[in-house]
Amino acid sequence: MDDLLSSNFGNEFVSNFNTGITLPAVNIKDSSDAFIVEMAVPGLKKSDFDINLDNKMLTVSAEIRTENNDDNDSNFTRREFGYSSFKRTFTLPETVEYEKISATYNDGILSLSLPKREEAKKKPPKSISIS
Repeated sequence: MDDLLSSNFGNEFVSNFNTGITLPAVNIKDSSDAFIVEMAVPGLKKSDFDINLDNKMLTVSAEIRTENNDDNDSNFTRREFGYSSFKRTFTLPETVEYEKISATYNDGILSLSLPKREEAKKKPPKSISIS
C-alpha cells in the first residue's frame, strides 16, 4: 500500500496510452478503505465509455464520433467537430478488491471506486500489554 505513495507512484500505478488527441486529467485519492480515481471528461454520455478489467489492468476508454451531416444549406468556413478518443490504463495493486470496483459519471467527472481488501485497510493503533 505504501508503494502507491512513493516516488514510483506514476510508474507502478498508472500507465498512459494515448490513442487520440488528448488524455483526460486524472486525480487518484487514497482513502482508508478505497482508492478513488476521478477523470475529467466533460461533454460525454455514460454510453460513450468502455471500462474493462483484465487481470490487474483497468482500462478506461471512450470513442466519440460527431456525425457529419451533409447540410447543403450550411456554408462552413471552418469545421473542427469530428472524431476523438482516449484510452487510459491503470495497473491496480493487489490490495484492490477487484470484484467490487464501481463507476459513476456526474457533471463531467468519471469516478471509479476501487475498494481495498479488508486486510489492506488501515487499522487504528493498538496498545499491547506486556505479560
